[in-house]
Amino acid sequence: MKITHRSIAHATTALMLSLALVSCGGGNEADKARTLHFGNSAEPLSLDPHQASGVWENRIIGDLLIGLVTDDPKGRPIPGMATGWTTSSDGLVWTFKLRDALWSDGVPVTADDFVYAWRRIMTTKPPAKYASILYVIKNAEQIYDGRIKDVTQLGVRAIDAKTLEVTLDHPAPYLPGLLTHYTSFPIPKHVVEKVGSAWIKAENFVGNGPFKLKQWKPNDFVHVVRNTNYYENAKVCLDQIFYYPTTDDNAAERRVRTGELDINANFSGSRLEEINKNLPGYARIHSYTGLTYYLFNMRKPPFNDERVRAAISMTADREFVTSQILKAKQEPAYSLVPPGVAHYTSGAVTTDFKGQSLQTRLVRARKLLEEAGYGPSKPLKFTFSFRNTNDNPRVAPVVQQNWAKIAPWVQVDILGAETQINYEKLRNGDFQLGDAGWISDFNDAKNFVYLFQTSTDQLNYGKYSNPEFDRLMDAADLEKDTKKRAALMQEAEALVLKENGLMPMWFLTNRNLVSPRITGWEDNAVDIHRARYLCTTDALKSATLPKS
Repeated sequence: MKITHRSIAHATTALMLSLALVSCGGGNEADKARTLHFGNSAEPLSLDPHQASGVWENRIIGDLLIGLVTDDPKGRPIPGMATGWTTSSDGLVWTFKLRDALWSDGVPVTADDFVYAWRRIMTTKPPAKYASILYVIKNAEQIYDGRIKDVTQLGVRAIDAKTLEVTLDHPAPYLPGLLTHYTSFPIPKHVVEKVGSAWIKAENFVGNGPFKLKQWKPNDFVHVVRNTNYYENAKVCLDQIFYYPTTDDNAAERRVRTGELDINANFSGSRLEEINKNLPGYARIHSYTGLTYYLFNMRKPPFNDERVRAAISMTADREFVTSQILKAKQEPAYSLVPPGVAHYTSGAVTTDFKGQSLQTRLVRARKLLEEAGYGPSKPLKFTFSFRNTNDNPRVAPVVQQNWAKIAPWVQVDILGAETQINYEKLRNGDFQLGDAGWISDFNDAKNFVYLFQTSTDQLNYGKYSNPEFDRLMDAADLEKDTKKRAALMQEAEALVLKENGLMPMWFLTNRNLVSPRITGWEDNAVDIHRARYLCTTDALKSATLPKS
C-alpha cells in the first residue's frame, strides 16, 4: 500500500482511538458493545452553549446538558429538567417545576442555575452568537444590546430551588419547543463562577446530561462517557461516544463501510444508488424543516442594489441542482419557510420568478444588471463563498456557470472554506455572496422569518433591514390568533422575498448513514437523535445494558 499523508493520519487516528478505548476501559467486547462512533460533519468551535451555533455542536451539547424541555426519540418536545409547567391566562408568565437532579459532580441542579445561565448568555463576552433566539424573554433584547444595564431585570427568577418563573415580552405558545434548544440549557453556576469560560474543558467539565466530557482532541475526536449522576441513567445503554469531524462525505462513507463509524451525519445524494448496493439498509432519508440559502452582503456594492440581487437570485438553476447534483429528494426553494412548519402554509408567497424558464430569467437578469450600470466597460465581479463540506462544493461551480450565462461581463469567483470558518465570515460581514443553511430550532415559522429582523444581529448575516418587516414581525408576536399571526409573518416573508433579502436555494432532507448495529434510531423532521435513546444489537444480545 502506498503511504500518503492521509493514510498516516488515518493510522494515527486509529492508534489514538485504540489507546483512548483502552484508557477508558474500552478494550473488551462488552465495552465495545456500548461504544458509539459518530461521524459529526464538522469540528465544533465550542461546546459552550453560549458560544455554539452549529448542528454539529448541538449533537454533542445535547448529550452533555439537558434543558427544561428535551427531545423524545422522534425529536418532539417533552419534559426534561422540568416535570411540568403552568402558564398565566395572558400567556406571559410560565412557571416550571424542576425535578430532583444532580450535576455530574453530585451537586444538585437548581432553578438558580437556569437564572445564572440565561443572564450569562445575554451578557457574555464575546457576545453569544445565538442569544437572539431567547429575545422572547422579557427585557432580553435590551439587556443584550446594552439598553438595560441591570441583568437582574431579565424576565427569569428562581422562586425556590425547584421552581423557575419565566416572564415573556409577548405570548409564545411555541416556548416548550424553543426550550429544547441548547441556548436555554442550564450551566453549573458553582463551576463557571470558579473557572470561567474554561468550565467546558474536559478537566473542568460538569454537566447534567446523560454523558460527560472525557476528552476533546481538536480536529480528531470528542470523547464523552456515561454520567452516572444523570437522572435517567438506568435507561441509557451506551457507555461512551466518539464524535469525529467528517467533512469529507466520501471518506466518511468508506469509514462506515469498514466499521470505523457506526453513524455518519450526512452522505452525498449522488452516492445513494451505490450506498444502497454496498450498504443496504444504511441510508436514511427523511424530510427536514431546513433550508439552504445564499446571503447577499447588503452593506456594500454590488449587493446593496436590489436589481443586482434579483438578477443573481433568479438565474440559479435550482431544478438542475436538486435533480442532477443533490439527488436526495431535496426540493427547489422559492420561499423562506420550508414545508412541515406548524400553522403555516409554506410557499404561499414566493419569488416573482418561480415558474419562469431559465432562459426568460437570464434575459431579465441581463436587463436588470444593465439598468444597474453594469456591462462590458463595467463588469460585475463578485466572490461566492461556500461551505467546503457535503454537496456544497459540487453545487458552487454549477451556479457559477449559471451566472456566467447572463453575460460575458458577469465574472464570479468561487471560494470554499471549512464550515466553521464560512459561518464566522458570514457573522463578520467578510463576504459578498455567502452560502448558509438553517435548520428549525422549534416548530414555528418565526424561527425562519426572524432571521431577517434587524434585531436578530449576528444571525442576520446579510444585514437586511426594513422597518415595515420589523413592524410585521412585532405585530405577529402580539397576535394570539394563529391564522392572523401566520398571515402577518407571510406578509413579512413576502417583503424580504420581493426585496431579494435572501436567495433561497433548496429545502433540505436529512440524510444519515446508520449501521444496522444501532438500535433506537428514529428518522424525524428535525434530525435530532439524542444518544441516550440509542443502543447496539451487541449490547442487547449480551444484556450488557446500563451500569448503575
